[in-house]
Amino acid sequence: MAKNTNDGYRKGAVKGRTQYQRLDGLWQKRDERTGRLMNVKDDGKPFKGIVKEPDGRDTPNS
Repeated sequence: MAKNTNDGYRKGAVKGRTQYQRLDGLWQKRDERTGRLMNVKDDGKPFKGIVKEPDGRDTPNS
């Protein structure tokens, strides 16, 4: 389980989620199991601790 450290970084990785950059430059999360689109980050920076698509891994969650 990923934990926030309150020092500007996350310890561990978030599992079962990926992120991609939309055409408008914002980052959006996706659930690997269902494909459901989740939050959009509006500051233009990627989410912390979430792998970017395509990540090249064949995960059991996908």
